[in-house]
Amino acid sequence: MIILKSPREVGLIQEAGRVVALAFEKVEPLIQPGVSTQTLNDFIDQLFRDNGAISAELNYCGYPASICASVNEVILHGIPSPKKILRDGDIVTIDIVAKKNGYCADAARTFPVGICSQRALKMIEIAKESFDNAVSLVKPGIHLGDISAAIEATAKSHGCSVAREYTGHGIGRTMHEDPMIPCYGVPGTGPILRKGMTICIEPMILEHNAAVRVLKDGWTVVSKDGGLTSHYENTIVVTDDGYEILTKL
Repeated sequence: MIILKSPREVGLIQEAGRVVALAFEKVEPLIQPGVSTQTLNDFIDQLFRDNGAISAELNYCGYPASICASVNEVILHGIPSPKKILRDGDIVTIDIVAKKNGYCADAARTFPVGICSQRALKMIEIAKESFDNAVSLVKPGIHLGDISAAIEATAKSHGCSVAREYTGHGIGRTMHEDPMIPCYGVPGTGPILRKGMTICIEPMILEHNAAVRVLKDGWTVVSKDGGLTSHYENTIVVTDDGYEILTKL
């Protein structure tokens, strides 16, 4: 069931979204060679608490951390660890969900670490381009399949693939609501967007093949061929004639 949000509820999601955006702004300078992903986790967890929010990821279905920190071939659900030290040339995706006053906001960014190859920087750009192309279509009356198809088309135009087992989603009082929003789809299919829908559009891009596997920890998802991955996500609301991004300052 897709839950349409009232203006008050949208405002509460936006409050959580501002905490998410602030976390990205403040953590970015810390993303340097020699820093552990646990350090990033602890910093964001404290920032959330300092701003009246908590991590909706911590203990979600048993997930053991406050953020996901996914490095290089890890496409999502990378578990922070003091042993996982960022190296020059890595790219790392930080995926965070703040819950404040009972409502959630979710976003992800892939950051360069130190001096990165053009190949790695291009992966970061492709994820954002995929998001931009998809979100530009959002308005009441379009099908979710149009959004999904735009993500896949952008990735394919760069010779990349998209995650097929994992999707974007609705959001509100809980981190995951209907509808699911795949990174691939057929235009003109799927639920029709309506004003008040709050959704997370999140292109998850693989450098080569779309095949993935889950590591023994039961969470970490990696590209099967070892290729680089990237991820870009925002929480948005469908408005009268378009959309508004809620995960921004």
